[in-house]
Amino acid sequence: MTAIPLVLVHGHPFDHTMWRPQIEAFSASRRVLAPDLRGYGPARPPSEVDRFERFARDIEALLDEHGVPECVLAGLSMGGQVVMDCYRLFPERIRALVLADTFPAAETPEGVRARHATADRLEREGMRGYADEVLEKMVAPSAAPEIKAHVHGMMTATRPASAAAALRARAARPDYRELLTRVAVPVLVLVGADDTYTPVADAEAMHAALPQSRLHVFEGAAHLPNLERAAEFNAVLGEFLAKADARS
Repeated sequence: MTAIPLVLVHGHPFDHTMWRPQIEAFSASRRVLAPDLRGYGPARPPSEVDRFERFARDIEALLDEHGVPECVLAGLSMGGQVVMDCYRLFPERIRALVLADTFPAAETPEGVRARHATADRLEREGMRGYADEVLEKMVAPSAAPEIKAHVHGMMTATRPASAAAALRARAARPDYRELLTRVAVPVLVLVGADDTYTPVADAEAMHAALPQSRLHVFEGAAHLPNLERAAEFNAVLGEFLAKADARS
């Protein structure tokens, strides 16, 4: 039985180290790619995204670069929306999807204004004040200090111009709700029970719309259950991947 490659797409305003527990857990048994999105992370040049589709096209180019014809594609938060855009653009290369703490709807007019206002603020003030404010929404207040430090460090290390560009691109992304009803591969929907950015109700709605999906809720976790409940997250993901491998 061949293990399908796993591609992990991080959220905003983080980098690929968001997936450290999953990279460590699954790299021994399958190929794992966890890139820094355009403009994020220390390894990539500060090339800001100009439209949301650019993130998906970068993932497609990554698959080509590494000779990966098909994969299981997983994303969290903004990364989940990038994953949906990937399925919109090249579904034939995706064997299964993982959508964690994300939502498919386009921005409301209020949401567009809020994202642009936050982008303006980050360019004006930098990342630290924002990171301080949202840390205990990204992870639950009870999260371990080392997890909080990691999350805060990722946010403050992100270039303000890149974070602002991504927010503006994200504000103009398409609506994926109709797309979800046509997804022809298995999907694992994951969410933290205490996530206020993407509440459990959003995950339940995605689960109901998808033809082949499983929903798992992580108690005591907020927006980053892959870090907050890493062992449970890895167990659920590992079971899903094993089933995907068996189907292959």
